Amino acid sequence: MEQTAKIYIAGHRGMVGSSLERKLRKEGYNNIITKTSAELDLRNQQSVNEFFENEKPSYVILAAAKVGGIHANNTYRAEFIYDNLMIEANIIHAAYLNKVTKLLFLGSSCIYPKMAPQPLKEEYLLSGYLEPTNQPYAIAKIAGIELCDSYRAQYGCNFISAMPTNLYGTNDNYHPENSHVLPALIRRIVLAKKNNESNVTIWGTGTPRREFLHVDDLADACFFLLQNYNEQGLVNIGCDTDVSIKELAEMIVSEVGYEGQLVFDKTKPDGTPRKLMDSSKIKKLGWIPSMKFKEGIKKTILEYHNLIK
Repeated sequence: MEQTAKIYIAGHRGMVGSSLERKLRKEGYNNIITKTSAELDLRNQQSVNEFFENEKPSYVILAAAKVGGIHANNTYRAEFIYDNLMIEANIIHAAYLNKVTKLLFLGSSCIYPKMAPQPLKEEYLLSGYLEPTNQPYAIAKIAGIELCDSYRAQYGCNFISAMPTNLYGTNDNYHPENSHVLPALIRRIVLAKKNNESNVTIWGTGTPRREFLHVDDLADACFFLLQNYNEQGLVNIGCDTDVSIKELAEMIVSEVGYEGQLVFDKTKPDGTPRKLMDSSKIKKLGWIPSMKFKEGIKKTILEYHNLIK
């Protein structure tokens, strides 16, 4: 990937997109195009086509998506499938029409069946039923993978797909209703300590297990794939270890120094029992994550403290 290449990052203000921009600039890539959603509505095909015709990027990183946790996924089901389908279809088709050299599409571990064997291998895709609460989002992301592979098969486009595990870190979303589990727990536990609350309520039983990867490790993996992977089929990006939600909450409690109680509301949904990725494919290609989980949690809590000052 030549350093003068024009690179378009779709979704540059999100956690993933902003980390990718930091990584590319650190590596000396400064010919980066970005547009906010106010400047370019990625759901509008005509606008996207005009943008590609004018800018002619050589590389495209598709990190733009409508995202959220269980509550948001389950509440805004129509928005989650429509917005994500339109964004990826418009960008991938425009990339083909404008002869983009390479495109990287980013999905999510929720593409895998709810009861798939653990750890999740790439070939388990479409082998069973999805988790109902985030099915619209998952189906949209599965469509994105198929778009990349189909445009490769029919037109010879070098479009690749990567599926990160649960992400956390710099520029995460701490919204009280629409955030993912790790930032939601950090927010609740930090604020509970600040407000001297006696307990923190957590959705579900605390038994589901989740794998977490710092977003800067994901950006590093994406940079690696842009340079080294040119085949059909998705690539998992994870760290091969997981923790229960209860263990995660206890780690945050310990780091924050919160002395209240954790209360698990068992009337609320747990979601998928376990989601651990098999990342042996990318490891065999030569990439491994570098940030230790406790170090990442500590860094993220510090960033959140700075955010609410």
